[in-house]
Amino acid sequence: MPDISAGSSWAWGVQVRSPSRPSREVRDKKAHWGPVLIVPAPGSRLFPIVTRKRSELFPRCHLHRFPLGSSPSLRPLPASSPQLRPSREPQWFVSFNLSHPEVFSYLSWAHPTSRLTSSGGTEPSTLRKFCLLPPKHRRHQIRATLSTLWECYAAYLLAACILNFQRALALFIITCVVLFFLVYDWCQKRFGEKLKGCLKPLENSRLKRWLKWGLGAAALVGLCLWLGLDTAQRPKQLISFAGICTFIIILFACSKHPRAVSWRAVLWGLGLQFVLGIFVIRTDPGFIAFEWLGEQIRIFLDYTVAGSGFVFGEQLIKEVFAFQVLPIIIFFSCVMSMLYYLGLMNWLIMKIAGLLQFTLGTTAPETLTVAGNIFVSQTESPLLIRPFLADLTLSEIHVVMTGGFATIAGSLLGAYISFGIDPASLISATVMAAPCALALSKLVYPEVEESKFKNDEAMELTFQEGKPANLLEAASSGAAISVGVVANIAANLVAFLAVLAFINAALSWLGEMVDIQDLSFQLICSYVLRPMAFMMGVDWADCPMVAEMMGVKFFLNEFVAYEQLSRYKNKRLSGVDEWIDGKKQWISIRAEIITTFALCGFANLSSIGIMLGGLTSMVPKRKSDFSKIVIRALLTGACVSLVNACVAGILYVPRGAEADCVSFLNTTSFSNSTYDLYVCCRELFQSTTVTNGSHSFSGPWADVEFSELTLRSCCGLYDNTVCSVPRPFW
Repeated sequence: MPDISAGSSWAWGVQVRSPSRPSREVRDKKAHWGPVLIVPAPGSRLFPIVTRKRSELFPRCHLHRFPLGSSPSLRPLPASSPQLRPSREPQWFVSFNLSHPEVFSYLSWAHPTSRLTSSGGTEPSTLRKFCLLPPKHRRHQIRATLSTLWECYAAYLLAACILNFQRALALFIITCVVLFFLVYDWCQKRFGEKLKGCLKPLENSRLKRWLKWGLGAAALVGLCLWLGLDTAQRPKQLISFAGICTFIIILFACSKHPRAVSWRAVLWGLGLQFVLGIFVIRTDPGFIAFEWLGEQIRIFLDYTVAGSGFVFGEQLIKEVFAFQVLPIIIFFSCVMSMLYYLGLMNWLIMKIAGLLQFTLGTTAPETLTVAGNIFVSQTESPLLIRPFLADLTLSEIHVVMTGGFATIAGSLLGAYISFGIDPASLISATVMAAPCALALSKLVYPEVEESKFKNDEAMELTFQEGKPANLLEAASSGAAISVGVVANIAANLVAFLAVLAFINAALSWLGEMVDIQDLSFQLICSYVLRPMAFMMGVDWADCPMVAEMMGVKFFLNEFVAYEQLSRYKNKRLSGVDEWIDGKKQWISIRAEIITTFALCGFANLSSIGIMLGGLTSMVPKRKSDFSKIVIRALLTGACVSLVNACVAGILYVPRGAEADCVSFLNTTSFSNSTYDLYVCCRELFQSTTVTNGSHSFSGPWADVEFSELTLRSCCGLYDNTVCSVPRPFW
């Protein structure tokens, strides 16, 4: 590199190595980056730093790039050029003779990295010396720094585990998970291409076909055996299995192109959903892991109180719904934006998308949006593939819409958890919906066109219009964006609840005309959708209430339905009697879990406008295509939630040992009713027989001395026929 001296006038060019994987824009325009032209301003305190590859750039080192084929003219500054003087702004004089007018430029300025000496020359500063370190030395320096940080963290983790392993368990688990994925990435980069080369001869061989059909047959036989052995103990689960078969048959009958259905995508999607369900619901490690994760998320979201309590006051956040729940969305959105800036969410989405694309054989854009829907909403996930929306086939558009309707946004997950909905069920329902959405979408709208992205191995994730400058800006942007979401939710709740009240009043008035009392929208849904609730595996006694919530979810929105589910759950936990005046007050735990899965999705009528508005604003020329598909995608997304609920119905089993009611009632206080107290009192009622005005006890209560006293305490809280015996006989 030539020396710099005050008053000199010259220019030089540097050849830059072409990137090994240029971006899509560069590939499409057949242009790799070529020479770099730099003209320094003599006397300026600003100086650009140049290296060979962008991946080796220090954050303050920048390049000015031109495509190959251009012929920049490097020449000294003319004598007539304006006098160059020292200033804070760089002064440049560049002359081009380009073969074509388009120049892909990447031009920005570095902060001062050199200073003028008294003799007019320059003395490299510390920052410039660091930037200009040879790549080999910089690599060693970075490795040494990372190694030191890792050793310090390992020592800290070891000390925490030695002092109290139970207290450090969360940190230990997080560390193990991060290490696993780091090792996986390293192995993939080091051995991935070799493994692909070894497997390439099997791509078109007969062995591959035999393996594919053999594994499929083994999976089918294993499923049949498992269902036979497992449902022998709980025949009720066969109802949920019949529900899955019914929904799939209905969707196949409504398929746009039945003969073109890719059964590989359908079976793999349903299989992945089932495997995830078994891991989360049935296995102890999976159940404990998701229970722990849900509890950590609940604890994390409780920190919202610190901010909302300061802004609105402690009293308001305890009594007013808007100040209690909606600030959680702001907090969660802020955190998600920070995770996107750090690249953690991008990395996680790409890994999930890679798994789904490899197993189901779907294209990169549609798979990426479905994976993104686990964490973002139906309007945000299409932003992940915004540059490619115009070239998607109708089947791929259907997948994009179905994925949006079948899942909920990560920011709303916190709001539903604050209602008291089971966090583990919400998280597992969201994750299980991704492969199911791909499977059912390919069943309803199979691919009959030639996709432009069929052979793409990877895509670049572009979630944000412009990346924030730092972590603080990312947090601020996330909080600001959530304000619109919160306002939209509040407005929808006000409007929909008001509309629901009006509809119920109108239906009640019309019903009274023909002597039908208490006719309402919920009552109609409880009758119309009751068979569907029963097919999911809900007990017949709970079906009216579950069908009612399903109707509210589809015709209004899931926010109102989850709020209604939380009221039923709170009644159960508070020990309210199950039946009051012949009306059921709450649903069973099994029905709660199944309903949580069934309500998990944006598939409601109001989401049609949101989906069309979001996609049309990105690709206006495809508005007609979006309008033709949206209704079919809405119904498919609703069926994804129902199939998800059926899987939960098949797999759900009560956990934990049955309570010892004799010991529990002997030691408990009867001042406040709870669910456990209600269950044990009901067991006592069932073990009690009234004979000639006196009580006799059977079962575990037969030889208990305090049975009569305990029965009297239970009758003080709950009504039962055994409590009708006159008090003097007690």
